[in-house]
Amino acid sequence: MFIIANFIKAVAVVLDMALTIYLFIVIARAILSWVNPDPYNTIVRFIHNATEPVLDRIRSKIPYMGGIDISPIVVIAAIYFVRTFVVDSLYHLARMM
Repeated sequence: MFIIANFIKAVAVVLDMALTIYLFIVIARAILSWVNPDPYNTIVRFIHNATEPVLDRIRSKIPYMGGIDISPIVVIAAIYFVRTFVVDSLYHLARMM
């Protein structure tokens, strides 16, 4: 039984790390939108390619806010929700086993 508990805890740790990394990528994307970065820079292209599918899906669902893009705020809130609900639930489930 402890093997399953350790597996669930490992999944929770990896999921938490992945969500934290993606959170920082979304924050970097929001900061890059304030400046005019070089679009041919590999880091800028990576950040854009990593976040654009998610942000574009959110942008299509929320109404137009007069030029203000709130999709990064929605994604950050969703990441915090998943980290609080799913990851903490997995930790609790692993502790209960």
